[in-house]
Amino acid sequence: MKNILERLRLVRTESVGPVTYRRLLSRFATPAEALDALPALARSGGRATTPRIPPLAEVERECAALTRMGGRFLFLDTPGYPEFLAQLPDAPPAIAVLGDATLLSGRSVGIVGARNASANGMRFAEHLGAELAERLVVVSGLARGIDAAAHTGALRAGKTVAVIAGGLDVPYPPENADLQKRIAERGAVVAEAPLGTAPQGRHFPKRNRIIAGLALGLVVIEAAARSGSLLTARLANDAGRELFGVPGSPLDPRSKGANDLIRQGAHLVDCAEDVFANLPDHPARQGLGRDLLFTHGQPGFAEPPPALEGENSEAELARARREILPLIGPEPVSVDEIARRCQLSGGAIAAALLELELAGRVETLTGNRVVRPEDL
Repeated sequence: MKNILERLRLVRTESVGPVTYRRLLSRFATPAEALDALPALARSGGRATTPRIPPLAEVERECAALTRMGGRFLFLDTPGYPEFLAQLPDAPPAIAVLGDATLLSGRSVGIVGARNASANGMRFAEHLGAELAERLVVVSGLARGIDAAAHTGALRAGKTVAVIAGGLDVPYPPENADLQKRIAERGAVVAEAPLGTAPQGRHFPKRNRIIAGLALGLVVIEAAARSGSLLTARLANDAGRELFGVPGSPLDPRSKGANDLIRQGAHLVDCAEDVFANLPDHPARQGLGRDLLFTHGQPGFAEPPPALEGENSEAELARARREILPLIGPEPVSVDEIARRCQLSGGAIAAALLELELAGRVETLTGNRVVRPEDL
């Protein structure tokens, strides 16, 4: 229990994101050692004050509240954590689960689409969700429109997993509160955010990567260009998951995203058998290809963040801090691009980014990208 509490303290520490969490545990033997080292690391990165580390009593209360709800935590690199989700370089260090946690490790497919979906789109999503749930776990984001319809259909025939952007105790949108309750009773609801967290815009891309990471494939139904559904598709593609699109009228802007995916290599879906016939047993090493898909977007997370490689000299770390920070601005930049610009070892870059993030001067985003927090 002590190890669980120390892990949760590290997860909930200010400025410790998923990539930083992994870097810390690759450098220190235990979460407790990482917590002890945090103040000095933050000072090295230029922070005058220590990042807030939640006291033991605070995480004890969170664990007790989750237990009272009937939920549990799953921690990265511990038994029970979903294997495919763990493959993401920015996999959530801890997820709270209400319901049957074993479903997260089952053979699953994601369904996402427009919130302002058409009646036909929602009817098809509900029908497809029911058919797929006879043999697979259906994963979606519990949003209005396509997501809710897919969950509803899946509950009729089998199991479904809902990944939400806020805390498990904050149903969102409010009209889906009853649906969320039914999913928790017959499937599973997953949240990365602490209990009591009201979902905000910045939480949804994080939720989307969990949907992409849990599923072996992703079906897109009615998604406009530059929509959240296409972001989920990009993340799934970069993680080597199979992509599927439901074609729609070229006169409907909501169909542009799915039609474009099909044009660029995603499987066309007009029935569940199209998914069953093309869903792999394991994620591929590479998706459809960044040169074809989402050329207007940012690079994804096919490459893991650089690991900490032994000890780096203080002179090398000082040079890394000095050269890296000016390269990071208001637009997200990939760590790979920083490495190309700086003739530094991967270990030095990782160590410097760790210190800068703990100092609050850099934030790591989905896709192994970094940005200046004050510019977000």
